[in-house]
Amino acid sequence: MRDFVIGLGLVLLFVSTLLYWVAAPGQAIFLTAFLGLALSLGSVIERRYKIPGAGSAGPGWSDTGERFIDPETGKPIAVYISADGEREYRTIPEGRSGAGPTSPA
Repeated sequence: MRDFVIGLGLVLLFVSTLLYWVAAPGQAIFLTAFLGLALSLGSVIERRYKIPGAGSAGPGWSDTGERFIDPETGKPIAVYISADGEREYRTIPEGRSGAGPTSPA
């Protein structure tokens, strides 16, 4: 899905270039260029923002017991949640089973 959104953003940037060449109204050029940049850059930056850390999340975070394998790295991930509902994704250190909730250190 992420690759599709990035591709769509790049297509919109290309379309904005074509609109410029055919002397389309400035609003159409701006809108397609803005949407293209927003989709492309937003998708790239969003993934960088959510890179999982290693180990436990720290004080104030509770382990939800959710576990999955990160499709990009192939590493097991544990999900933690704060009191205000923010979620944090952490790589499960080697040697830990990662099965079930644990108390964050």
